[in-house]
Amino acid sequence: MKRTTWALAAVVGAIGLGAVGSRAGAEPPLLSTCEGKAPGETNRAAACDAIRGDRAGGWLAQSRAEVMGMHGMVTTSQPLAAQAGLQVLKSGGNAVDAAVATAAVLSVVEPMNVGVGGDLFAIVYVAKAHKLYALNASGMAPSGATPEHFASLGYHADPKNWGSGSGMPQGGILPVTVPGSVWGWDAMLKRFGTKSLKEMLAPAAAYAEEGFPVSERIADDWRLPRALPTVGCCKTQDPDSVAVWYPGGKPPQPGQVFRNPDLAKTLRLIQAKGIDAFYKGEIAQAIVAKSNAVGGTMTLGDLAAYKGEWVEPVHTTYHGHEVYELPPPSQDWAALEMVNVLEQCMPTWAPGQTLASLGPRNPLYWHLMVEAKKLAYADLIAFNADPDFVKVPIERLLSKAHAKALCGKVDPRRASSTGPAGEADGAGDTIVLSTADAEGNMVAWVNSNFSGFGSGLTVPGYGFVLHNRGGLFSLDPKSPNVIAPHKRPYNTLAAGFVMDGDQPLMTLLLMGGDMQAQGHAQALVNIFDLGANLQMATDMARFRHTQVPNTLTLEPSLFDVVGARLAAMGHRLTPPSSSGVGGFQAILVRQGPPAKPGGPPTRVYRAGSDHRKDGQAVAW
Repeated sequence: MKRTTWALAAVVGAIGLGAVGSRAGAEPPLLSTCEGKAPGETNRAAACDAIRGDRAGGWLAQSRAEVMGMHGMVTTSQPLAAQAGLQVLKSGGNAVDAAVATAAVLSVVEPMNVGVGGDLFAIVYVAKAHKLYALNASGMAPSGATPEHFASLGYHADPKNWGSGSGMPQGGILPVTVPGSVWGWDAMLKRFGTKSLKEMLAPAAAYAEEGFPVSERIADDWRLPRALPTVGCCKTQDPDSVAVWYPGGKPPQPGQVFRNPDLAKTLRLIQAKGIDAFYKGEIAQAIVAKSNAVGGTMTLGDLAAYKGEWVEPVHTTYHGHEVYELPPPSQDWAALEMVNVLEQCMPTWAPGQTLASLGPRNPLYWHLMVEAKKLAYADLIAFNADPDFVKVPIERLLSKAHAKALCGKVDPRRASSTGPAGEADGAGDTIVLSTADAEGNMVAWVNSNFSGFGSGLTVPGYGFVLHNRGGLFSLDPKSPNVIAPHKRPYNTLAAGFVMDGDQPLMTLLLMGGDMQAQGHAQALVNIFDLGANLQMATDMARFRHTQVPNTLTLEPSLFDVVGARLAAMGHRLTPPSSSGVGGFQAILVRQGPPAKPGGPPTRVYRAGSDHRKDGQAVAW
C-alpha cells in the first residue's frame, strides 16, 4: 500500500512540476542566473524551478565539502583572488604575502566592497613567535571634520538614530576618512612578509589592465550609490563614478569582461614609487583635488601624516578555547561579550538545557541568541569609540562577571526592547580573507570600502572609490563616537582568531556591516556548541538583528521553521532574506606528529567558504 501511494504521489508531482516548468513557445535563456538580468533575457529559465540535488552523505544541506591541504591555503569571496594568493604560496611566499596579493586582486575584481581607498584590519599568527599580532589600518577623519562644520552644512544629530552614524550623511565626501589600506598592505609586508609590495600588486595590476569576467554575486552587488550634492546629500550619482564603473552606461552583467585601466595606473604608480605615491605624491594630489571639487576638507597634510597602528587583540574563553577579536574602535569585541553572555546566562535562561540540547530548530534557541546579541550591542553603542580619544572600559565589558550581571535583563519567553523607537541601517559591504602557509603562519584579514562603492565618489583618472567609513561617526555631542579631526570612527570591521594555548586553532571572519560581530558569535556557537565543521558552520542559516529599530531578519529557510514562533514572542521580523547575513571565510589547523623524526609537525588545514558569495577555498 505504501509503495502504491508513493508511486501515485510521484506521478501527481511529476505532472505538477511539468506544468510549472513549461515554457511553451519560448526559447530557453542560456546561462541564467535566475535574476532576469542576463543580456536579452526576458523569460525565466525552466532550470530556475529545478529540484536541488542532495549530497550522497553527511549533512544533506551542506553546499560542498571542506577544502583541505597541508602546505598552504587561501579562502575568500572571489576565485581569481583566491588563486592569486595560492600562486604566491606555491612560489615560496608566506601567508602575509598571499594575503596582500589576494586583497589587492579583490580590489580589482570586487571593487564595490574593497579598494585602495578603504580600511584594513588584520590578525596574524606568527608561528616562530607563537604569538598573535593585530593591525589597525583604519582611516582618520580629515582636518575640518567637526560637528560645527557639519552643522554649517545642515547636518545634525538624528533623534531617531541613537546609535552609530547619528545625523551623518552616508554618501558623498563628508563621510570620507583618510584611506588606510595601502599603508596597511605595506606595513604587513615590511613586518612579516617575504615579498615586496611591488611583487604582490602585480597580479592585481594585470587584472585591472587585461580585464576579468564579472562573477555572479559581484554583478548583483554592482550598484553605484548616489553621492551628490554635498549639502542635502545624496540625490545623484557621481559622473566620475559612472564613467569608470558603468561601461556603456550600465553595470556589467555576469560573465562580462570588465577592465579598469585607471586603477591599473594607480597600482603601477604604487609599484614604482611605493606608498608615498599614494600618501604624498600624484595620487594624494588627485584625492585632494576630488575632495576640494565636491566641498571636502581633506588636505595633503592629512594624507601625508597617516599611519596605522599595531594593537593588542582582546579575548575571552569559550568552551576551553581562547577567542581573540579586534579591540575598539572595531565593533568586533561585541562577539566576545555575546558568547560570554550565552555561557553565563544559559543556566538561568533555560535550566537544564544547553544551546546544543535546544538545537537550531527550536525557537527558544534563536530567541536567546538574539537577546544575547542585544545585550552586547547595547554596550557597543554606549562605549565603542576611538580609544585614542576616549577610554573604553573593555576589560570590564569582557569580564565573565559583567556578562553574568546582564542575565536578568532577558525574559526567556519574550523579546526585549533595545531602546526608544528609532531608525538606522546597519548595512555595510566588505571583503574578508584568510591565508595559511607551510610554516604554520595564519592570517585573518578584513578590508573594506564600508558601503557598496563606498562614498560613491571616484578619483578621476585613478579608477578607485573613496570609502565612507566616517558615516559611522555620530553628530551627537554626548556620544563617545562624536566626530573630530584625526579621530577614527566606530568601525564595523571584524577579524577573529581562536587559539589553544600558544597554538593556533582557527581564523574567524564574517563580513557585512553590523552583521560581523553577531555573525562571529553565531559561527562560534555553530562550531563549539553544535559541532559543525567549517563548511557546515557557514552553510547553516543565520539571523541579523539591527539594534536601533530592533528588527530581526532571518534567512528564508529559517524563517519557515521558527519565524511565526519568534514573532509571537514579540520579535519584529522583517521580510526573510539571505542578502544581509554576510560572508564567512575561515581556516582551521590540526597538527600531528612529524613525518620524520626531528622534523616539523604535520599540519592539515581545513577551510569553509560562504556559498552566499562567489568565492572558494583553495589549497595545495
